Amino acid sequence: MKITDYKVILASNSPRRKELLKGIDIDFKVKVLPNIDESYPESLRGDEIAEFVALKKATPYLPSLAANDLLITADTIVLLEGVVYGKPNNKKEAKEMLRTLSGKTHSVISGVCLTSIDKQISFSVTSEVEFAELTDNEIEYYVNHYSPFDKAGSYGVQEWIGYVAVKNINGSYYNIMGLPIHRLYRELIQF
Repeated sequence: MKITDYKVILASNSPRRKELLKGIDIDFKVKVLPNIDESYPESLRGDEIAEFVALKKATPYLPSLAANDLLITADTIVLLEGVVYGKPNNKKEAKEMLRTLSGKTHSVISGVCLTSIDKQISFSVTSEVEFAELTDNEIEYYVNHYSPFDKAGSYGVQEWIGYVAVKNINGSYYNIMGLPIHRLYRELIQF
């Protein structure tokens, strides 16, 4: 089968993931099941977590996959000094995360899983992001004017904070947005 023979399903409500997938001109539909468990064993290393969760997210969809369906699940984490930063629960947590990332280099790791009824592959991509020192006023401004609550590490690189705080990136910019689209494209072609 070629990728054009599949009905591609993106299991994500992320506007960024939808935008990135649209950017490679693959037709897809979005299907999101409620209450997907994103927990992971504490024994996993940081770089294993995103891929583990992406695989785990695929499991509830398996019974409903048709013969020509290709499901894409993904998860993104921020990792700094061995600590995983997911999505903040409130403004206070968002500000604390951004204070912690301020002036440091952290990893953004996205795990992706491609699933059909016959096959499943997964992979992860890591990008390094160096943040400038952020003032409390800058952090306050970002949290109050943007939406950090649906983003790992409390920030979107494509938003205001990316313009003023990101000093350097080593790796895929799109991975930092939440989907390593170049690698995904290559994997989809080979699938």
